[in-house]
Amino acid sequence: MVNAFDQKKQKILSALNVSNDDYTDLSPKGSVDAGIRDLIDEINAVPGLVTTSSCAGRVSVFLEGKKRSAALLSQQAPQAAESEKSKESGPTGKGGGRWLFVSHDPVALSISKDEESISLLERLGLKQRTGEDVPEGASLVHFKFEPMILHIFTASLQEANKVLSAANAAGFRESGALNLTAAQGATVTPMVAVRSAGLSFDSIVAFESSDGRVISLVDEGYLKLLLGLSDERFRTNTERIERFRSHLKQQWAKEGKGAREKKVAISS
Repeated sequence: MVNAFDQKKQKILSALNVSNDDYTDLSPKGSVDAGIRDLIDEINAVPGLVTTSSCAGRVSVFLEGKKRSAALLSQQAPQAAESEKSKESGPTGKGGGRWLFVSHDPVALSISKDEESISLLERLGLKQRTGEDVPEGASLVHFKFEPMILHIFTASLQEANKVLSAANAAGFRESGALNLTAAQGATVTPMVAVRSAGLSFDSIVAFESSDGRVISLVDEGYLKLLLGLSDERFRTNTERIERFRSHLKQQWAKEGKGAREKKVAISS
């Protein structure tokens, strides 16, 4: 009989086992990142583990959604005002806004020959500085680097602890787990988030004017500095991903070794 964990795993794997052209998800990219696809396949081949969402790491330029002024919200009924406020967007992208630029690779590697003549401002979706003041309530533009984040659904506390041990050993220090308890008679199936906030950074680089122009607050020299920093963090991120892969294999190798030693002890 197939248990609840295996049923969910089968459903997730059926969605992943389509071609890259046919697979889509809700991320800005719309598909599994190539840089992490092999790791995901390896994890999903382990009994008791299945990935539910992932990002290999990315550099992005994100425009917040429109903000509603406090005066406008105060004129609305409480429920309507709360509904409008929930549509506002911050730097996470929730509630609106739009991505002006996204790359899951170091930017120097993602620039094509045709793009070499395009200015850095244009490439990132920005316009030249104009000396305009930032209007009150204007939507801001964030230049962000975000390292790998990986959510792994596990069949038990034992599997969750192994994933967390591998994550911490690899440098993903902010990793954690949810769903550590269950209703009486139900099986505990923790969700582990593998992440490292220490590599992240977020810098305000532009704003949206009242007529919809996205105006840079910094020059190209500063943007090149941010891109250079993000490329360095991509390299560190890649090293940590490889360490996580190695430590994860070691965790399951220990289990196999333990089982073999136990079998030999029983036989003797």
